[in-house]
Amino acid sequence: MDRLRAFPRTFNLTLGLVLLILVSACSSPSRTQAPLPGDQNTASQAAATSGPAQAQPAAAGSAVANCPPTGAAARLDGAGATFPAPLYSRWFSEYNTLCKVEINYQSIGSGGGIAQHTAKTVNFGASDGILTAAQKETAPGTLMIPTVAGAEAIVVNLPGIQRGQIKLTPANLAAIYLGDIIKWNDPRIAADNAGVTLPDLDIIVVHRADGSGTTNIFTTYLSAVSRAWKDKVGAGNAVNWPTGLGGQGNEGVAGQVRQLPGGIGYVELAYARQNNMTWASLQNKSGRFLEPSLDGTTAAMEGVQIPESTEVMIIDSANPNAYPISGFTWILVYQDQTDAAVARSVAHMLWWATHDGEKFATDLDYAKLSPSAQKAAEAQIKKIRVGGAAVIS
Repeated sequence: MDRLRAFPRTFNLTLGLVLLILVSACSSPSRTQAPLPGDQNTASQAAATSGPAQAQPAAAGSAVANCPPTGAAARLDGAGATFPAPLYSRWFSEYNTLCKVEINYQSIGSGGGIAQHTAKTVNFGASDGILTAAQKETAPGTLMIPTVAGAEAIVVNLPGIQRGQIKLTPANLAAIYLGDIIKWNDPRIAADNAGVTLPDLDIIVVHRADGSGTTNIFTTYLSAVSRAWKDKVGAGNAVNWPTGLGGQGNEGVAGQVRQLPGGIGYVELAYARQNNMTWASLQNKSGRFLEPSLDGTTAAMEGVQIPESTEVMIIDSANPNAYPISGFTWILVYQDQTDAAVARSVAHMLWWATHDGEKFATDLDYAKLSPSAQKAAEAQIKKIRVGGAAVIS
């Protein structure tokens, strides 16, 4: 009788154990990222030990984690454009807080960024200008990934003139930088500024002294609107300026203009706002005089077809609402990476920047990527690979 009483209890315990084993066998194992070729790089693995313990979830609608997986590099180095530097500073601080990846970015100008990218002394470069054919030859396999777009303000130091009050046509702006218009009360400027008392001041032209994507955007614009400028000077990160003083970086140009009555220069909109500077209204291709703005930059971005390479200038747009001197800024990375740990951190950081990071752009006077530009950026990021294997698929 005692054996019969014990049987049900023994049977229940046995049945429970069998069910537990079956459930364990059928449950899905945790998913991890497949190892990439190059993971054997022990130096990078050691450097990555303080990296993120696990990837953070991505924004809604995105299948890519914001943070790189365990084993990714915990530090990245970049250098280049000053144009996006205020935003990049915010981005990299936020990303370090989120993913524990420290990013050291040196704001040295697009020319310096391209040079360091070419020499492979940084993990990524940054440029506001499209690489030339010669630059691509020395840095084969470079991907250009747009991050945001921005406007260049034409800042002036004119006593009694309010922000946006003075109007400049493309022809007059080119003539000023060619040295053909040398006084602020020149009749050609006065013709577009009825009711404005223009000072009898010499025009002091200020330009970038360093190789600069900001200069590339500005001179590309002048080349598009002035045949004389195109024939005499042309476009590029650095040109032979017909006249004027040089300033280092956006900060240097802004500082020179602020100190010199009669000064005129070109700086990124964020620098103009941060320094409370006066800027001109520029006539766009449709004949409208517009101040630099995010809406005007977005209109310029939407007025062009974004190619697969993302390499397109958005100056002098035909969109009637477009501010005429606008441009993308790009991160430069090599498609074929040799260090899997670094590749993972770079790719995931770029994905975060061009998705969740965009929410920080507006407050710092940058325009978010348009849907077509963001899609093109995604395609470029997915080309980053190690040993033929894509980092993000």
